[in-house]
Amino acid sequence: MPSLRTYFLFICHDWEYSDEYYGICELLDGAPNFSWKNLSVPEHDPLDTNDMLEKNLRDQIRPADVMLVLAGMYTARSQWMDWETAFARRIGKSIIGVRPWGNVQLPVVVQRNADEIVGWNTDSIVAAIRRYAPRQ
Repeated sequence: MPSLRTYFLFICHDWEYSDEYYGICELLDGAPNFSWKNLSVPEHDPLDTNDMLEKNLRDQIRPADVMLVLAGMYTARSQWMDWETAFARRIGKSIIGVRPWGNVQLPVVVQRNADEIVGWNTDSIVAAIRRYAPRQ
């Protein structure tokens, strides 16, 4: 059997909606035959002051294979999520929007920047990551 690849993921999310962030981490952790490393910034482990935030975010996004964007409507109001997706797009990272369970509308920033938008479903998310991550 071939060795299992580890996917490096940056999960773009809003700390005020951490339940979705932890939920997607649980989905990915429970995915069969899928290994991943979390490069995102969880609420319990924030980066430095705003002066250093952009530099540190760039350093965390660059090695990511794919950026996942939790596409709740709160994303439309998040300055940092706009910055993160713009930076990812600028450096050629694939962006996968993940529609939270029950959401009908999606923020324009996600619609414009996502290479694909998937539902809140482990198989859909993992399949999109595998499609858009660079080949090794």
